[in-house]
Amino acid sequence: MTVPGFWLDSERAQVIAKQFGDKKNEVATWTALKEDVELIQLLLEEEGSAEELEEKFLDVQARYEALELQLMFTGKYDATNAIVSIHAGAGGVDAQDWSEMLLRMYLRFCEQQGWKTTLVDESRGAEAGIKSATMRVEGTRVYGHFKTEAGVHRLVRQSPFNADGLRQTSFALVDVLPELQRDEDVDLDMKDVRVDTFLSSGKGGQSVNTTYSAVRLVHIPTGITVSCQNERSQTQNKETALTILRGKLLQRKLEAQAQELNSIRGEVSSAEWGSQIRSYVLHPYQLVKDHRTQLETSDTESVLNGGVLPFIHARLRQSHL
Repeated sequence: MTVPGFWLDSERAQVIAKQFGDKKNEVATWTALKEDVELIQLLLEEEGSAEELEEKFLDVQARYEALELQLMFTGKYDATNAIVSIHAGAGGVDAQDWSEMLLRMYLRFCEQQGWKTTLVDESRGAEAGIKSATMRVEGTRVYGHFKTEAGVHRLVRQSPFNADGLRQTSFALVDVLPELQRDEDVDLDMKDVRVDTFLSSGKGGQSVNTTYSAVRLVHIPTGITVSCQNERSQTQNKETALTILRGKLLQRKLEAQAQELNSIRGEVSSAEWGSQIRSYVLHPYQLVKDHRTQLETSDTESVLNGGVLPFIHARLRQSHL
């Protein structure tokens, strides 16, 4: 960072500055923990009060367990931002409504973690909910957290869209990609990309729905299509779409290498019966159960309000056994 001209490439400089800040904070946190452990040792030697020792020990233990989880983020892309997409699966209107519930849950989760979210693209359902939505999440170790959420999520409840109030099962697929920096690990030739522009169908605002600001990119060799319409500027939408396209191309590259597939995306499943990673039951009883770790809770309201961290931690611990 002290090299002359470092800040001339602002995009690269911001990435490196963020990495430096993250490492600096990590070192400071471990150093503070080490000092508190030394204080406990001193209290033991001086035969300090049992109450003071217990309070200090429990505090250090809780902080250590939280830091221990950080050591599990060993994947190549774990420290990067993430592109999170949600797609309605089997279940009709209920599935579209369930997809919107999942989007709200993850937005709440990101807010609790202090992460920044940007809705990149959204396709609304005709009656309710969303057919699909894509958001960009910025923060510390975002992909490392979100990659554990990739898969099919199943909801069981009394349908608000059924006149008889019958129990309905619906599915949604969560797809997670690491956000790559320009030209990182992926060779993208713009000659292979067709750029289409169209009117945004997103929320209103000055010039949003009156100019061709929305962008659709089609990667001709693979047929991969990416859309972005959240920004007022066509240029900004194009840059965001390119970022997502790079992530999808990386995903495709890694899927060609079968031994790396599970570490970067997890198993790809259809959003239907028998493929779910987690079930959310709201009727006739309350239960959220992760079918990989067997972790479950009856506090469904807390989970749907963003309380998914225990499930993420359980999955991280399981993958490091």
